[in-house]
Amino acid sequence: MLAAAARLFAEKGVEAVSMDAVAAAAGVGKGTLFRRFGDKSGLAVALLDARERELQQRILSGPPPLGPGAPAPERLAAFVAAYLDYLFAHLDLVRMSETASPGARYRIGAYRFWHRHVAILLAECRPGGDADPLAHALLAATGAEAAAALKDAYGPDRAATAVTALATALTTAP
Repeated sequence: MLAAAARLFAEKGVEAVSMDAVAAAAGVGKGTLFRRFGDKSGLAVALLDARERELQQRILSGPPPLGPGAPAPERLAAFVAAYLDYLFAHLDLVRMSETASPGARYRIGAYRFWHRHVAILLAECRPGGDADPLAHALLAATGAEAAAALKDAYGPDRAATAVTALATALTTAP
């Protein structure tokens, strides 16, 4: 089912593909697809899961600066760059997963991982600062809607430079 969905989404775009089309391409009944994934946003989350786990693994044990061993400001900038690469490569799927219902982005396990990682790095950069809300504020700039607006208005490179500059500004203690 996931392979069929990935192929159809790549060929036709996420918005143009129905759950009926995915079920037919996968050779399963529509009910099977809905029971497994709930809706198209659940399907998007499942498709993104492996890609998110790969990025998480690189953060946890990959080479610096994304992985351990680099100073926190460098790790934060590397995370923002890596996350935006992932986001821009899968923007339609991420947008669907984040906007399925109010607050959907914050209920996704990967978001909680990104938030914890960013908060830890910010706490190291800004001892005594309020890292948790700062992490949410920075991650707001990496939300699919905000990132898409930046990308559409300024292009992916300029958008990534702006969000990285925001991250860098947060690494300096007040």
